[in-house]
Amino acid sequence: MLMYQENEMSERTLTPAQQDVQRLFQFAAAQVIGQDTLIERMLIALLADGHILVEGAPGLAKTRAINVLSRAVEGDFHRIQFTPDLLPADLTGTEIYRPQDGTFHFQPGPLFHNLVLADEINRSPAKVQSSLLEAMAERQITVGRVTYKLPDLFMVMATQNPIEQEGTYPLPEAQLDRFMLYIRIGYPEAQYERAILRLVREEARRGSVGVETAFKSVSQQTLFTARQEVLDLYMADTLEEYLLQLVLSTRNPGAYGQELERWLQYGASPRASIALDRCARARAWLAGRDYVIPEDIQSVAPDVLRHRLILSYEAEAEGVSTDRIIRELLRRVAVP
Repeated sequence: MLMYQENEMSERTLTPAQQDVQRLFQFAAAQVIGQDTLIERMLIALLADGHILVEGAPGLAKTRAINVLSRAVEGDFHRIQFTPDLLPADLTGTEIYRPQDGTFHFQPGPLFHNLVLADEINRSPAKVQSSLLEAMAERQITVGRVTYKLPDLFMVMATQNPIEQEGTYPLPEAQLDRFMLYIRIGYPEAQYERAILRLVREEARRGSVGVETAFKSVSQQTLFTARQEVLDLYMADTLEEYLLQLVLSTRNPGAYGQELERWLQYGASPRASIALDRCARARAWLAGRDYVIPEDIQSVAPDVLRHRLILSYEAEAEGVSTDRIIRELLRRVAVP
C-alpha cells in the first residue's frame, strides 16, 4: 500500500487539497479496518470522476466503506437495495399527478444524490440495471420528454456477491464498461479482524450507530480542485506510450503469445485507456507525487481492465481468468 508514505511526502509540499484528502483517507482507514486498498480505489474513482463495482463476500464492509466516505465528503448519500421487483422509476424518479391543479410534478429518485450505493446490483433485472446507463455515462436522467441534470459530484458504487448466483442477473458488457474500476476484495488478515472486533465493541459501548461523525467533511470545491490537480499531473511520453501498449495488447494478444491469442476474444475499448490514464494520475497524486511512475499504471491496471476483457471459449474451458491474462500482459509488455 503506497498511500501517503512519509518518504514520498518529503519530496514536495502537499497542496491543501492533498492535505484534506490525506485526512479523509486516515479517517476512513480508521473506520474501515483492513480494507485500505478498497478505500484507496474509492478515492481514486472520486478523483478520476468515475464509478466503481465492488465484488466481495457478505460482511466485508462494502456498505460501511461507502457510508464512511459519504460522511467524510460534503454531499448527500443514498443506498438502493436492488431486488427482482425493483422498477426503473425507483431509481430515476417519476411524474406525480396533482389533482388539485391537474398537472404533473417530477419527483426525483435516489440517483439525484451525490454518492449512490447500488447494493447487490446483480439481483435486479436488466431493465432496471439499464436505467443506470444514462446516469453513469451522461450524468443526466431522462423521464418522458424532459432531461434532468445530475449533480456535478456524482459517483455510483455498486456491489455484487460472487458466492450466490441463483436469482441474479449478470451485468451486460455495456454496463460493465461504464464502471471505471472493478474491485475484488477478500477477507481481512487476523490482526485486522481483531481490531474490527475492538472497534465494533467500542461503538456498541458508546451506543453509536455506524461511524463517528466528528470529522470536518471535505468540501466539494476541494474535490473539484483535486481533480484539476490530478489532470495537470506530469506523465512522460514514454509512460503514456506504455499505458497505450498495455491496452492495445488486449486487442492484439497474439503479439505477446499464442496462448494469449487463444484466450482473448475481445480486448478493451478506448474507454479503458482513458480510465487507466486518469486512475494512474490519481494514484500518483494520492502518493504525494507530481509525476506518474510505471507502478502507478501497473497497480490500477487489473481493476481497470478485468471487466473489459471478454474471454474465449477455450479460456473458460481451461479455467483461465481475466486476472491471469492481465498478469501475463503486465509481465510481457515492455516497461520504459
